[in-house]
Amino acid sequence: MAKGGPIVVARTGVFGALTKEHREQFMSLAREVSFAIDERIFDEGGRADRFWIIHTGTVALDLHVPGRRAAVIETVGAGELLGWSWLVPPHRWHLGAQASSPVRAYEFDATAVRELCGKDPELDHALLTYVSGVIAGRLRSARVRLLDLYAPHGAGEVP
Repeated sequence: MAKGGPIVVARTGVFGALTKEHREQFMSLAREVSFAIDERIFDEGGRADRFWIIHTGTVALDLHVPGRRAAVIETVGAGELLGWSWLVPPHRWHLGAQASSPVRAYEFDATAVRELCGKDPELDHALLTYVSGVIAGRLRSARVRLLDLYAPHGAGEVP
């Protein structure tokens, strides 16, 4: 647990998906960190060995586009999960991330979380369900943003 007393978390996002007991187990692995504005948090293709729950601030998720600047796919903020690639082998980042503002976050070691989930199937199920919803949302955002940037005007809407 972080220095300065217990971590208080809102019951939204991943915290809302967990029981009180599971929240306590999960947060026992948390470490408070901060990122400066414009600080690169991770790069697409890098080793995904940790993840974050944002406490304050915003982070831009971007996607490498050959021959162009990275396309910002989505911005995530307070209460949201930053990074899901730690859960899916081969544990490589599918997107990049950069702080859009000063960020404070709870950082989790991916190996420790996977080990905790391996000991508790209910926690594992709750986290997998939550993270799969995040993945689905991020894929939709990526598709919409890339169509917005690169598809011919009037190419159609995303179903």
